[in-house]
Amino acid sequence: MPANEATLDTRYSDKNATAASWPAAVEQLEQAEIFWLTTVRPQGRPHVTPLLGVWLDDALHFCTGPAERKAKNLTANPQVVLTTGSNALNEGFDLVVEGEAVQETDEPRLRRLAEAYEQKYGRVWHFDVRDGAFHGDGGRALVFRVEPSKVLGFGRGVYSQNRWTF
Repeated sequence: MPANEATLDTRYSDKNATAASWPAAVEQLEQAEIFWLTTVRPQGRPHVTPLLGVWLDDALHFCTGPAERKAKNLTANPQVVLTTGSNALNEGFDLVVEGEAVQETDEPRLRRLAEAYEQKYGRVWHFDVRDGAFHGDGGRALVFRVEPSKVLGFGRGVYSQNRWTF
């Protein structure tokens, strides 16, 4: 997956910091419950919103209603940033995932994703799959896949700045 192991930026890292491993970063992406998605509005202003996400097949996945602002933004500009981490100052690890959001319409993959959502978040997040989208209590939801082009990791406590490129 990564082109190389993490590069530790010593300019922004404690002298005792070590580079984080990609498997540890993936574990955090798999376990994180909330992600913050940044998209770009047609006028160029950023739009940021929290959402649920699932890491599957080396990519982050999220869903949104077709009439929501983030879906409209993705139509014009698919470049996104997804972040997750901790709100604590002296502990935790934050991840910033950059990439292009591509709509997922393959129904076998969507069924796997629907199962992953329900397994991770519980029965309230059950989705049926039809017509290349999720369908649930909130109506139709488009599903997007983000394969990372770059991931930054920021350690706290022992401060570190890590970079993975793909």
